[in-house]
Amino acid sequence: MADGQWYPPDWPARIRALATGTLTPATPKRASTVLLLRDTPTGPAVHMLRRAASMAFAGGAYAYPGGGVDPRDDDHHIRWAGPTRAEWSTRLGVDETAAQAIVCAAVRETYEEAGVLLAGPTADAVVSDPTGDDWEADRAALVAHDLSFAEFLDRRGLILRSDLLGAWARWITPEFEPRRYDTWFFVAVLPAGQRTRNTSTEADRTVWIHPADAVAGYDKGDLVMLPPTIATLRHLTAYGTAADALSAAATSDLTPVLATAHLEGDGVVLRWPGHEEFTIRISPGSESDGGTGSV
Repeated sequence: MADGQWYPPDWPARIRALATGTLTPATPKRASTVLLLRDTPTGPAVHMLRRAASMAFAGGAYAYPGGGVDPRDDDHHIRWAGPTRAEWSTRLGVDETAAQAIVCAAVRETYEEAGVLLAGPTADAVVSDPTGDDWEADRAALVAHDLSFAEFLDRRGLILRSDLLGAWARWITPEFEPRRYDTWFFVAVLPAGQRTRNTSTEADRTVWIHPADAVAGYDKGDLVMLPPTIATLRHLTAYGTAADALSAAATSDLTPVLATAHLEGDGVVLRWPGHEEFTIRISPGSESDGGTGSV
């Protein structure tokens, strides 16, 4: 298989355990991730992180800033601009408190891992430069979970700009994984005056890359990615500007994508409905090292 699709070495055994009823699926936790875009003379580029090779899961794979929802952001009243919580509830397919927390997670993770803050002092403004020692102290407190994002916004007198986000896709970690996430993917445009920084503790490199170039790198096997990452990148290649992609998010399909797995002879087969390119057939002889299976 020439592309850069990756799977962990323990997947085949876990798939077999799920198929035989000896593995009970974990409940997925809510999470958010953001495809941060900026325009260049040759089209929009997306900000990506390369997971450190030392990471136990998907080390060396390219991904976007993202992470789990903080339950402390469910109920806390947050100063809010853009679509209402009710509108986000309808769009994301969850109740209003969950919708608020999912949107908060998207904005918080973009700040924590890329240093970009989608919030401002008024409903039509964005912080121009969220850097400096005082900002960094707050960002570190967020990363350490000493400060909730709602508390951070209150402390700074900021309004969350939910209108700067567009919901792009939703993927759920396969049932055989020990750590599972129900992840909403968002798109956003880099605010004027702000710049990205590699502030993630899990990444050893960050890049701005045109979606088509990232797709080509994956197809050649030069860039390693998980299915949700390459699928969302392929979707992005259709848009000529960052604003076009953000506008298109309003009608993007948010049907959850959940992989299905079954035994086939002595091997295992893994499929992502609607995304046949990611189908993996793993034979017993190829199970020891992980990596890429065959399509």
